[in-house]
Amino acid sequence: MTSTKHLAPPEKQRLRLGFMRLTDSAPLIYAKEKGLFAAYELEVDLVREVSWANLRDRLVVGDLDAAHLLAPLPLMTTYGVGGLRVPLLTGLVLNLNGNALTLASHLASALTSEPSNGAGLPDALATSRTLAARIKGSAQRFTFATVHLFSMHTLQLRMWLRAGGIDPDRDVKIIVLPPEQMCDSLARGLIDGFCVGEPWNSLAVQHGIGTIVATGHQTWNNAPEKVLAVNGIWHRRYAQTHLRLRLALMEACLRLGEPAERRAMAPILAQPRYLNLPETVLLPALTGRPRFNKASEATTMEEFLVFGAYHAGFPWRSTADAIVRQCGFALGNPIPEDQVASLSQQCFRPDLYREAARHLDLPAPSHERRRGEGTHAEPWESEPGILLGPDRSLVPLDS
Repeated sequence: MTSTKHLAPPEKQRLRLGFMRLTDSAPLIYAKEKGLFAAYELEVDLVREVSWANLRDRLVVGDLDAAHLLAPLPLMTTYGVGGLRVPLLTGLVLNLNGNALTLASHLASALTSEPSNGAGLPDALATSRTLAARIKGSAQRFTFATVHLFSMHTLQLRMWLRAGGIDPDRDVKIIVLPPEQMCDSLARGLIDGFCVGEPWNSLAVQHGIGTIVATGHQTWNNAPEKVLAVNGIWHRRYAQTHLRLRLALMEACLRLGEPAERRAMAPILAQPRYLNLPETVLLPALTGRPRFNKASEATTMEEFLVFGAYHAGFPWRSTADAIVRQCGFALGNPIPEDQVASLSQQCFRPDLYREAARHLDLPAPSHERRRGEGTHAEPWESEPGILLGPDRSLVPLDS
């Protein structure tokens, strides 16, 4: 922890931070419960919301100072989709991965002859191809749910479908539901599957109503999932407050890279004021030991949810470019490349990450765009001392 003596005073000390009932809200809750916000002289109230649209809107109108937000939303809100054009930005990615695609158990059983491949993981591509064959051989139209039109969940669901030869816009129906409504909708037969963050996939598995057929990591290795988002106007007014906020959360993310710290978070996250769910539902993602169906054993998957490894917090502009391009499906036409670059420049702020990293004496990438985004199947060094994770995806990021 850096000494606050070297920091300028915060312009604002009492803050309201929004979050959702998701395991990847852990950095915010860790910083609150472990005194990291207080150590940086911030008084933080955590405000739980039920939908991403509500959370985004409250951030836009100033009811929240900052929020645990879907990685695409700062980009697309700044672009002006959905009737809003407000400059949102992030200087810190809160986590990589953490999502999964879950099908109704009866559908998953009909699609898979083998429960997993040799590594003990679902064969994401094979299941998508089998679903494609079933769709072409019947008049049934399957319905899938995602959490927001502009979310990594939607992009990953569409990638998985496209990888198997399924047209997401014609062959299936995709609807939006809040995360905590997914399991009930699946159990009632209102949807055939969903893409959502933890712990809702594990809850479906433990109740026997769902089977995980693809993880977010399998669909797009180490993609950014949630970011710390603020209004650009708020950042300019409260730059020192924002720095302290990033420092506290960067420390929380680093500590959550330790297995013992993650496991110890389960009873804290389980509390009614936070996720209000059993610890057994939270532990699969926290420990990197998910189960893919009720009958299976837990599988070790260390990158199922990443907080601290691979410089996870760094907001790569090349990744932002890929996200913006992938979001073009909802607009009917590709977003022009000059606007892609402009959005990445405005919304993903590696300079803010580096500022905080200097105070914490942490290394940070010196450049803003990865070399060969989407081409690395193994961990790799982007420059001396900067180890990054795999970044492959089921379909090319520029398609």
